[in-house]
Amino acid sequence: MASGLAALLDDVAAIAKLAAASLDDVTGAAGKAGSKAVGVVVDDAAVTPGYAMGFTPDRELPIIWKIALGSLRNKFVFLLPGAMLLSAFAPWAVTPLLMAGGAYLCFEAAEKIIEAIGGGHAEAEVAELALSSTEMEKAKVAGAVRTDLILSAEIMAIALASVSDRPLAVQAGALAVVGLVITAGVYGVVALIVKMDDVGVHLAKSAGGVRRRIGRGLVRAMPHVLSLLSIVGTAAMLWVGGGIIVHGMHEFHLDFVPHLAEGARHAAAAALPAVGAAAGWVAYAFVSAVTGLTVGAAIAAALMPFHRKH
Repeated sequence: MASGLAALLDDVAAIAKLAAASLDDVTGAAGKAGSKAVGVVVDDAAVTPGYAMGFTPDRELPIIWKIALGSLRNKFVFLLPGAMLLSAFAPWAVTPLLMAGGAYLCFEAAEKIIEAIGGGHAEAEVAELALSSTEMEKAKVAGAVRTDLILSAEIMAIALASVSDRPLAVQAGALAVVGLVITAGVYGVVALIVKMDDVGVHLAKSAGGVRRRIGRGLVRAMPHVLSLLSIVGTAAMLWVGGGIIVHGMHEFHLDFVPHLAEGARHAAAAALPAVGAAAGWVAYAFVSAVTGLTVGAAIAAALMPFHRKH
């Protein structure tokens, strides 16, 4: 009896060690995968606050919550199973799909720039005025979830590419951890951003002089912060989308632009040795963004006749 119990305890200990090792594998893979997707995360955090703007303060957090739930649904219902099927049956398709998603991000950014230059955004605002607040909220949430689907697909595909050499179970665990942590982080930051003006109003009404000045400063700063976020979001779309395309071109041995980007990185690092890594990153990101703008503008130009028909 004692020997049977000892054997059972040994089995339990072995299973526990195996589970701990698997958890370590998943955690390590998730960290590696998440670090590769940081550019898209910046893009996501910069783009999303705009979808909650223009509503009464009591609706801002519920809207963010709805978008976050839609993001989790995108990742866990559609993208995670799809990523596992790709990894198991068509790993060759990961890079083309990444490039397609990157091209879409570039197109979105180019379209924003074209609208800003040509005033097309004003027409969209006029169309929104015809909607009720409930209809507008549904439209905004739906638009945010659609955009999130593309960004989340990029995150999951980048994460998958970085752990493609691991067993399927580890890949699935890593992607699940990345999806959950990134969603919580992004939408936590977004909620903080959209409520910052309310925090400022609360502080501005307080009795303390310093707190009141901080509150007033926050209220005055928020329109500028949101405008800056819009610019950062557009730039991040170009940088991330263009970078994905440049990397994909290298995978397909179309090396002119990848070599140009790498040359710019090394030249900038050599010219500014004190901040060589940062300078090299900026140079590479700039070439990626120019590539992204070129691709996005070409797609927008190709689709322009179809827009005119509508």
